[in-house]
Amino acid sequence: MARGRDATPAVEEVRLPAPGPGELRVRIRAAGLCHSDLAMVNGTLAPAYPLVLGHEATGVVAEAGPGSRLPVGTPVVLNWAPACRTCWHCRHGEPWLCAANTAPAVARGETAGGEPLHVTLGLGALAEEVVVPEHAAVPIPTGLPPEQAALLGCAVLTGTGAVRNTARVAAGESVAVIGLGGVGLAVLTAARRAGAGPILAVDVVEAKRDLALAAGATDFLLADDRLAKEVRARTEGRGVDHAFECVGRAATIRSAWRLTRRGGAVTVVGMGGNDDLLTLSALDVFHSARTLRSSVYGSSDPDREVPELAAALADRTLDLRPLVSGTIDLDEAPAAFGRLARGEGARWVVTFPD
Repeated sequence: MARGRDATPAVEEVRLPAPGPGELRVRIRAAGLCHSDLAMVNGTLAPAYPLVLGHEATGVVAEAGPGSRLPVGTPVVLNWAPACRTCWHCRHGEPWLCAANTAPAVARGETAGGEPLHVTLGLGALAEEVVVPEHAAVPIPTGLPPEQAALLGCAVLTGTGAVRNTARVAAGESVAVIGLGGVGLAVLTAARRAGAGPILAVDVVEAKRDLALAAGATDFLLADDRLAKEVRARTEGRGVDHAFECVGRAATIRSAWRLTRRGGAVTVVGMGGNDDLLTLSALDVFHSARTLRSSVYGSSDPDREVPELAAALADRTLDLRPLVSGTIDLDEAPAAFGRLARGEGARWVVTFPD
């Protein structure tokens, strides 16, 4: 739990309400540590505190409120952006832009001392249990590795959707991915499954090389002043067809822009700060004919796509082991957030006993 901006997260006891009508109590089995959780405490976002972090998780329904349809014992992946299905965006096929999902935190429960408690993105999944609306729980098959299934709720859905839904990468197209956290590695995995090539992984940390190659990259490149030249050397001098920015900074968006061929597309997957302004030359925008767009939650419909990804994980056509840097106990999560901030590893996953 975080108690304020720049405060070190700590493990504390909290009190959750009983599930009301249409709500579920879910016992968490695994929850990933995501950069979006860091954004809740480093100033990128401005949620209310005290705040239970976590939004990428899998668990089992432990109690169902009145009117809920999912039975106790159902394994689920949590969806931090459940669609209302009634707003303009939902009715026009854009559930990832649902008007009901705009708050970084919502009030739910209280601390052990009786303070009103808030939970990240309506979930607060770095906890033994959560209470969530039923439509925020997507059923999945039994028997999936929980440390991998948890990633379906954010990193994998976001990365896969960016490739498949937003950019629509086709077989044989070239791809560059800047930023190799959990989402960036998921983009690499999805690009490989799409038949893209070459797939160029870019990061400032040399230690990410092996992770990138295991996830699907054909080449690993350091983000230095030779990067553009190295990319063009691997793409017949043109630049890539698709560049994915998975950091969320103006500087790396500009880098992605420079790596992309004329007529190519830059897809921004990373979430940046409000005061980090992006500047591009008006002449360059016209002359390059590139497309710049963002991918919010992978432009996905989790109710449909999480079960598809879960099925691929079950039949082993989707391997997410390269994305999991290690499993840890909840008590180790505060220190693991420090590793995440330093760019160490891909996804650190908190696991809980059955």
